[in-house]
Order: sequence, then C-alpha cells, then structure tokens
Amino acid sequence: MEKKQLKLNPLQSKTLVLLQLLARDPDSSAAVPDSDDVRITRLPHAHGNHMHVGDNVVAAKDASGLYNKSVWAALCRKGLVGENWEEEIILTASGLAYSTGLEKKFLAASDH
Repeated sequence: MEKKQLKLNPLQSKTLVLLQLLARDPDSSAAVPDSDDVRITRLPHAHGNHMHVGDNVVAAKDASGLYNKSVWAALCRKGLVGENWEEEIILTASGLAYSTGLEKKFLAASDH
C-alpha cells in the first residue's frame, strides 16, 4: 500500500520545514527518550526581517506559522506534531520524515 501524501497548505508546509530544521539543531531540540520523536526546546525570534534557525537564516514572513494556532492544530491533526503542542512541541517521527518539497529553500546558511 502506498503512503498517502498529506495535504498541507503553504503556511503549514513552511512551518513544518522550519520545525525539521530546528529538530536538527542541537541548541533547539532534544531527542524524546524511547521514541523517534524530537522535542523542540526553543523557537527562534525574528530580528528585523529574518530569524536564525540553526545555521540557517529564514525570512520572518516565512516563519509566521510558528505563532499561528490554526497551523499547529492542523499539524497535530495530521500527526506531524504531538497533541500537547501548546505545552511542549514534539515533532513526531512522521513529521521528521515528511517531505514538504521546501527543504532547499530554507538551506541558506547564515553569514552573520
């Protein structure tokens, strides 16, 4: 049986790829014991028109979903983040593995 592709809107996709970047950053995440999930321990804050996500620079407008409850509810409903996202952010194994197609857009390394 082929795995069904989830339908994420553009804001949900951008938010998920940012969470995936944070999950790879040891200063922003920690493994969840006895699972393949990752706890996001710190969300970045914008300064000016951008923010730093690990070694990457992201336009602040592309990160607005990090602060949008509707985006979080949709990612939770689709099994990409844990149900208790308002208390702690858990990126599930499915969320880690999901390809949004936007990964390359967010791989610009910071020069400052």
